[in-house]
Amino acid sequence: MKFALGSFYMAILDQQGRLFGKLSIVDVGAIAVISVSLVGLFLVPSNTGTSIAQIVTAETKPVEVEIMVRGLTVVDADNLIKAGERPNIIIRNQPRGQVTVKAVKVLVPKIPVPKADGTVNIITDPRLEETYSRDFAVTLGANAKITSDGVILESEKVKVGTPIEIESAKYIMRGSVMAVRY
Repeated sequence: MKFALGSFYMAILDQQGRLFGKLSIVDVGAIAVISVSLVGLFLVPSNTGTSIAQIVTAETKPVEVEIMVRGLTVVDADNLIKAGERPNIIIRNQPRGQVTVKAVKVLVPKIPVPKADGTVNIITDPRLEETYSRDFAVTLGANAKITSDGVILESEKVKVGTPIEIESAKYIMRGSVMAVRY
């Protein structure tokens, strides 16, 4: 039995360590390592959640990202940020280039006021005149890659809830994504 098993191994490996007399075991190992590396590179998602294969096949389209900025303390809210500006964008604390401001809406807080007959009136918060705190809904426009996993803006995934900052010479606003449209 030992002799038959030994001759079987001898038929597979020769004296120089070659498989079937043609391929070196080292060559086979190198080919296996390179193959596994290529599969990992192209098919396995990276830490951003997308693989190279997804990014390469992604279609680039114009997208709109709407962010909510809450409680920004500002004296002149109506003249702070205007449509058409090109502020820098920071996603997850990493600078990601520039975007275009498509629309800005300064939000006026409303409060419910009960009436004596049991109904409720919704009125503008009268404390608004005494405070400088404002909320903004800002719509940003840019070109982004559209994958099966979502929108990739400047090599970073952007979804509802993603923290985003926009910065220009006059302001830095921190908010989170409310909507992504493409």
